[in-house]
Amino acid sequence: MTGVARVLALPAAAVVLVAVVLGVQVAHGGGSFEPLRPADPCVAREVTSRAAGIDGLTERLVLLGVDGAACRLGVSREALTLELAQPGTRTDAEIQALHDGLLDAVRRMHDDGSLPPASDLVDEALDNADLNSFLERAIRAIPDPVVDAALKTDDVLTRAIEDLDLRSVLESLDDQDDLDQQIEAAITQAVKDSLVDRVRGLLPGG
Repeated sequence: MTGVARVLALPAAAVVLVAVVLGVQVAHGGGSFEPLRPADPCVAREVTSRAAGIDGLTERLVLLGVDGAACRLGVSREALTLELAQPGTRTDAEIQALHDGLLDAVRRMHDDGSLPPASDLVDEALDNADLNSFLERAIRAIPDPVVDAALKTDDVLTRAIEDLDLRSVLESLDDQDDLDQQIEAAITQAVKDSLVDRVRGLLPGG
């Protein structure tokens, strides 16, 4: 589908890695490193989101992604968060661990059934989309089974992760003061754009 290529090229999607590093993790205690008794990131834990909809989906993804990356590197999730928040060049091992950790998070959510169907997210994505009213009504009218058959939530997330330039994202961090707000807005918009772009491809001539 032609819309997929456009979705994966969205610069905003790359900020998901920043969310992995700082946004959500710091909000869940990653900013305070406890060297005496750090949690083992290799031990599966239940991760719940404080948000709903697309925000909740991405929040859980990045929390699990950090765990997976830290496990691969043999460090605590807190230590990894603090390390990647620092300016400078990231190692190949760090980049690969983050990439693989995010993909593992998608697979885990798929396997445990916690990924919502795409049809549950479409209306939210359309709420702030810059579409003419006719096109918006046409997309909303697509039956849920048609949307879910053509658009898989795990596929959207996996393809976005594969397209990320993780090294560039991490090395460009230079302002941590308002990252939380920037991250939440950027990642949410990226997912919304992805859903809208691909669902509109289901329409005749889309």
